[in-house]
Amino acid sequence: MANATTGPLAGVKVLDLSRFIAGPLCAQILADFGAEVVKIERPAGEDSRHHGPYYRDESIYMFLYHRNKYDASLDTRHPEALGILERLIEWADVVVENYRPGTIEKMGIGYERMKELNPDIILVSISGFGQTGPDSRRALFDAISQASSGLMSMTGEPDGKPTLSGTYIADYTTGYQGAIGALMAILHRERTGEGQLVDIASFDTMFSALGIRLMSELMLGQDMPRSGSRDLLTAPVNVYEAADGPIYVQAGTASLFPKLCEVMKRPELADDPRFATVEGRMAHQEYLEGEIGAWAATLTTDEIARLLDDAGVPYAKVATVAEVARSPQIAARDMIVESEHPELGTIRMPGNPVKLEKTPPTVRKAPPRVGEDNEYVYRTILGMSGEDVDRLHQAGAI
Repeated sequence: MANATTGPLAGVKVLDLSRFIAGPLCAQILADFGAEVVKIERPAGEDSRHHGPYYRDESIYMFLYHRNKYDASLDTRHPEALGILERLIEWADVVVENYRPGTIEKMGIGYERMKELNPDIILVSISGFGQTGPDSRRALFDAISQASSGLMSMTGEPDGKPTLSGTYIADYTTGYQGAIGALMAILHRERTGEGQLVDIASFDTMFSALGIRLMSELMLGQDMPRSGSRDLLTAPVNVYEAADGPIYVQAGTASLFPKLCEVMKRPELADDPRFATVEGRMAHQEYLEGEIGAWAATLTTDEIARLLDDAGVPYAKVATVAEVARSPQIAARDMIVESEHPELGTIRMPGNPVKLEKTPPTVRKAPPRVGEDNEYVYRTILGMSGEDVDRLHQAGAI
């Protein structure tokens, strides 16, 4: 069993009824900062447990979003499940769920029922399109969010098809927003004693992240086309092929462009009136990128990096996941953490990016297996007898 928690959320009790990514990530963030999180999943394991790749027969999905949690199995369709869920809601300060809107009401534990059981409860409801609006009952996964929000239309080369992001960016961002919403609600309750519903929609989250493209539409009525790896507002900014691989160079501002020209030993480019302004450089991107590409092709990425470092021009080698995971910067920032699982051994996971000086996030407990903490949840938290727990197990309820 994990040690008593410390951190800014120590003493906060969270019931995690969520699945997949966004909800579990939201709850894990709270757990990283000291909340006591109990995750409920069906006895056969949530769907994510059955998605590869696997490590020692355990899906590595579960390593990403479930550390620091206690895991209790429960068949929510079993006749005795409702009573158990109601007792856990009475115990909790925060409930996190990401069912389709209307589902928890059908289960008998909608927000109004939760408030009857626990008047100051905080319910974080994470869904695809939110609890209101004409699309609220639609199903949504990350890719649907990227497509429906406008993000996919922005991603890819100008003359190519819209493409997905290379990661589940909608789910991750929604999980972060869910954690922010939970924290705001906890702070409000600390001040007033009032709980509340926190309504987080993946669609809203992605729409709010469209940035300058969205503002261009709202204020100017202009739809900015896909730009590939170019910057939307300045030039030259792009990926260039060096002799040994790709490197990204950001030299689009009035101060950076002349520095790049000096590095390239092409000061005449900086003096050319065609390239004197951002607008001029944007209009002549193809030409400038041709000149920079020809220069980059004669050097290695390390050679370009040294030159740009000395000149103060921002750049990045286009790193593979394997390369960045082994980088000294990742090690220095504690962005890979380890936990010892009693059966699986050492589990390596991404660290928490929020670095608090006084109350940093901690890893206290490895991602659990299904029902690993049934004894703790049912006997210690709910006070059930061993006979009752055995009976529920034999009946297939847990």
